[in-house]
Amino acid sequence: MAGNRVRAGLIAILAGGVAAIAAPVAGQSDPTGKSQQGDVSVTIYNNGQALVQDVRQVAIAQGRSRIEFPDVSSQIRPETLSFIADGTRIVEQNFDFDLLTPGKLMEKAIGETITLVRTNPATGAETRERAKVLSVAGGVVVQIGDRIEVLRDDGLPVRAVFDRVPENLRARPTLSVTVDAQGAGKRPVSLRYLTPGLGWQADYVALYDEAKGTVDMQGWVTLTNNTGTTYDDAKTLLVAGSPNAEGGSYNPRYGRIPPPPPVYRGDMVSIGTESADRERLGDFYLYPLDERTMIANAQTKQVSFLDTAGVAAGKIYARTVGWLQSDNDPVKASSEIAFSSSRDGGLGDALPAGTVRFYQRDARGSPQFIGENAIAHTPMGSRLSLRTGDAFDVAVEAQLANRTKISSEEYERSSRYRVIRGDGSVEQVEVQEAKTFYRTTMRYRLTNARPVPVSVELVQAGLDQGWWSHDFRVVSEGAKGEQVNVDKRKWTVPVPANGSYDLTVVYETRY
Repeated sequence: MAGNRVRAGLIAILAGGVAAIAAPVAGQSDPTGKSQQGDVSVTIYNNGQALVQDVRQVAIAQGRSRIEFPDVSSQIRPETLSFIADGTRIVEQNFDFDLLTPGKLMEKAIGETITLVRTNPATGAETRERAKVLSVAGGVVVQIGDRIEVLRDDGLPVRAVFDRVPENLRARPTLSVTVDAQGAGKRPVSLRYLTPGLGWQADYVALYDEAKGTVDMQGWVTLTNNTGTTYDDAKTLLVAGSPNAEGGSYNPRYGRIPPPPPVYRGDMVSIGTESADRERLGDFYLYPLDERTMIANAQTKQVSFLDTAGVAAGKIYARTVGWLQSDNDPVKASSEIAFSSSRDGGLGDALPAGTVRFYQRDARGSPQFIGENAIAHTPMGSRLSLRTGDAFDVAVEAQLANRTKISSEEYERSSRYRVIRGDGSVEQVEVQEAKTFYRTTMRYRLTNARPVPVSVELVQAGLDQGWWSHDFRVVSEGAKGEQVNVDKRKWTVPVPANGSYDLTVVYETRY
């Protein structure tokens, strides 16, 4: 119980039961004053890292002096700092990230004397006592005269009044630099540093019109700032890419931060080979904002960068069967929307990594959300088929109709159906050891409860099983298929409205 009272007292002192008040220090800048940043440029990457360049006009004394630069990122990576000023060399630098809070004030006051002001709730009368702070570990312990007291939440209003603000506490994250200048005078000082906490991604809003077979798409840059600092009137450049950072980013409080996990890739049917009309930096695309902007701390900001209407798009139903075996139950087909990012007939732009959210109008004309998917950085000219969810009315059930063992002679007679290798050669079969051969009949039942016919892309995977089964043949198939690669074969199957379609395929395999 005593421990609970101590913790309750500390919470009351630090979280609002006490107003922490401090008298200003002579010569100290107003902690509530406006930002002291200069001409700020911010380059933001997709890995939550940013390059900040800040040019300030600073009066520098001749010889050795200490200059403070408030309003830098609270997550600055000090080892990346670059300081440039004419006729000046840097001697040392310090970064103060202990910010001015009631808790920090009490913590820094250990060994110091403060004033406790108690108010009688009945009369409103105030009593003041000088108290020496002994500890804040699990509660606030003070010495008042000859007695030791634990401040706790006893229902009486209490304020703690501090005589001054400790020198190592800052209202805003502050960088201090000791310099040696050849001469005195005001001159531009350039600060450049890397910081985590600033990031961006692309968010896409796509309105799909199934009847017209088109999609209208808007692209938004979504900026986030968790650096603890606001960048006012900043020239902002976004880089579509993630430059390698050894071991991730750095936070002075928590040390090295691992890089974020990779963005989940949507289904890219084919990667594009067209160059977008955008500025490049090495292997990255650049997206500069047209106007300077304020990137406020703890804020999300969105800026438009893409607005295209009437792009050809179509709905696709798809199912991939993993191996030549039966399903326990029918499996819903995947519902996907396919479109292109090409210049002709597509979006006509490279697409930065982000999330595409699809909407479709209902019978009343109101757009309704129908699903979303993430994409990686996508070159212009790519073909995308993004899954939005499972189809309600379209399903595929794979059934193993028959599997029988066959002789090697029977297997050799089907050699003309062997998949040709990439170099055009056909491997000749030489029986060097005993092998087992099977003929497998698969029946795929595709059903459609929609009032309109649909096409389903059915893929049979698992045909190439690696070192122990490199050989397979498709002996017969109820519809013409397409060999996607050595492991997958695809059929585009028309399924009638309110009907079904049975596709039978016979495989011969060696184990």
